[in-house]
Amino acid sequence: MINLYKNKKVLITGAAGTIGKGLIKQLLELDVKEIKAIDNNEASLFFLNEEYRKESRYNGFFCDIRDLDRLKYLCKDVDIILHTAAMKHVIISEVSPLDAVKTNADGTSNVIQAALESEKVSRVIYTSSDKAVNPTNVMGTTKLLGERMITSALNIKSSRDIIFTSTRFGNVIGSKGSVAPIFYKQIQAGKNITITDERMTRFIMTIEEACSLVLEASLLAKGGEVFVTKMPVMRIVDLAQAMIELVAPMFGRKAEDIEIEYIGSKPGEKLYEELMTDEETVRAYELDNMFTVKPSIPPMYEEVDYDSYENITNKVVTNPYVSANETYMNVEEIKAYLTEHKVIENLEL
Repeated sequence: MINLYKNKKVLITGAAGTIGKGLIKQLLELDVKEIKAIDNNEASLFFLNEEYRKESRYNGFFCDIRDLDRLKYLCKDVDIILHTAAMKHVIISEVSPLDAVKTNADGTSNVIQAALESEKVSRVIYTSSDKAVNPTNVMGTTKLLGERMITSALNIKSSRDIIFTSTRFGNVIGSKGSVAPIFYKQIQAGKNITITDERMTRFIMTIEEACSLVLEASLLAKGGEVFVTKMPVMRIVDLAQAMIELVAPMFGRKAEDIEIEYIGSKPGEKLYEELMTDEETVRAYELDNMFTVKPSIPPMYEEVDYDSYENITNKVVTNPYVSANETYMNVEEIKAYLTEHKVIENLEL
């Protein structure tokens, strides 16, 4: 990874978001030449710029990925693009579907075009979501379209020496807008915890784990594939109980006094999450920390040796990767996970 990013200029879209900020932190440790951090949230970008004000390798720019001309300008001299910008919330995308399309689909199309028109960009990594698999909502559908465009970019680049690939992972625990900060605030405010459905299961990983796997996938990428990260699974009700037991004493509350209330599923919400479909397993290889799903249409302009990943553990994958089918952590294991990874201390409230 050091060889890939050393002395490289890296542009991060959505840099003021959870994954973007995590990537900045890790990339600065990899001796990059420059990080161009772009975001359309002025307030968040301001605080991010203040955080790295004394870091000469960091430059933050206001830019909306819907603005193709601005994006082209900023991509001119960069080597690698890490595309994390997106509308990520299911309900907001449901009530503002056209904006979700403009950001998640049109914005990704703009990133592809800007990369292809740059003379230097050699690698584009797109961060996708488990909600892109068999989507039941607008947000997941637009993320799936983004994946498909990134894979198909392999066949519109012609002789251009550039790699496009996607990484797909689940919920980043502790990130802003995720369920852990919500539980924390409910406990802090003296309220009970609300959950949509007791059967709900989710893939979970920390911010640091998610960013590390994005960088690992960028190193492994050959072009057109989707990297599916392996993740632990939790029942949301067990996560809630673990949070109650860990957080309640922090505010002088007794864990046994906090109840869990069920409020019913939200529109477009699944009881479980999927990271890889049954159809994708026939094109998948299992690696150490992830699966890789090869493109359904072979590359038109080059031969890509997908058999040469150094860390292949299994070339036959038979089971779809679905949270409902995986062994989930119990409450004590979740408490140990939250403690080990300092999730509660680092919650984005």
